[in-house]
Amino acid sequence: MKKLLSLAALAMLAGCTTSNEPSSSVSLTPVGFDALAGWDREDFASLLPVLRQECHRLTQLPPETPLGGAETLPYGRQVGDWSGACAGLESAADAKSYLQTWFQPYEIDTKAFYTGYFEPQIEASLTREGPYQTPLYGRPADLVRAKATNGQMVTGRWENGQFKPYYDRAQIDGGALAGRGLEIAWLKSPVDLFFLQIQGSGRLILPDGSQIRAGYDGKNGQPYVPLGRVLVQDNELAPSAVSMESIRAWLEAHPDRMMAMMERNPNYVFFRKDTGSLAQGATGAFGVPLTAGRSVAIDRSIVPFATPLWVETKLPDAKGQPAPWQHLVFAQDIGTDIKGAGRADLFTGWGAFAQYVAGNLHENGRMVILLPRPPADSPTP
Repeated sequence: MKKLLSLAALAMLAGCTTSNEPSSSVSLTPVGFDALAGWDREDFASLLPVLRQECHRLTQLPPETPLGGAETLPYGRQVGDWSGACAGLESAADAKSYLQTWFQPYEIDTKAFYTGYFEPQIEASLTREGPYQTPLYGRPADLVRAKATNGQMVTGRWENGQFKPYYDRAQIDGGALAGRGLEIAWLKSPVDLFFLQIQGSGRLILPDGSQIRAGYDGKNGQPYVPLGRVLVQDNELAPSAVSMESIRAWLEAHPDRMMAMMERNPNYVFFRKDTGSLAQGATGAFGVPLTAGRSVAIDRSIVPFATPLWVETKLPDAKGQPAPWQHLVFAQDIGTDIKGAGRADLFTGWGAFAQYVAGNLHENGRMVILLPRPPADSPTP
């Protein structure tokens, strides 16, 4: 999940920046498609459905709607900048030719860094019973956004006419929201909840074997503190050993310290029951279902939503070895800890292997952003 954007449009683009947020800049170098390592080996047939899904989403928004992106980008920061590319897509039969006609590659002049995220599968119950004692909360009605005196939008709650920060993780764990009927499900472990909140959405496996999706529905506005960083600072984990698996293992091995450690991250995420198809990923901040291996979370102050990105990096293979990975992905989501030029979080899907790849993906690489061309500048394929 800017400028002159109505509240309705803001709701349509969850996570949009506002006109009061500082703009960013990024250094770019135009390159040709022949400079993209592995471009000719891409599976172009799989790209047209993703591109058409994006253009369908873009046609639902007013042309002046900001998509984000650094102020130094030459094009592609507003929905209207996609008009030519989306019109050209209607008759496109070959994704490679289409992309080379309607997009211009620009290399981001900084080393890229890639991580991964996935959709966890978590045992849960719709009622509080047996081992299911950890509440999964829906968004509270008193969680609101307001404009501060400096013009920035802040998240909090009103109390006796005063705007205050919303309850932090420790307060919520201590019962600040109990008894308000906000529980949409019950989980077996607070560690499951913690990692579900990091991922932002997940699949709840109910006792009868059926599944429902818990989708992101806001956060408390408190700062996000990466637990891996805290464990390194406390000399509990070596920097080279930090992964989702090692953090979970530490928490489960220290039940007496588990809650206090997790509460050092005051950020708290709320959920809703998502009725979207389980055959696809959860809906990302751009408003389209995420596609495994094709969707990434980006910093919207640098990269606009919908933008294709050519990625050259390495992913862990089934044997745990980093293997070259060169593919086109799409900016369809955002993440609390995804900040800066060349930074992206790859959606790996769901299931055990998706979790393994996401948990072990920490690789540098190269990033090339493909910006749509103005209609008058589009060459003949």
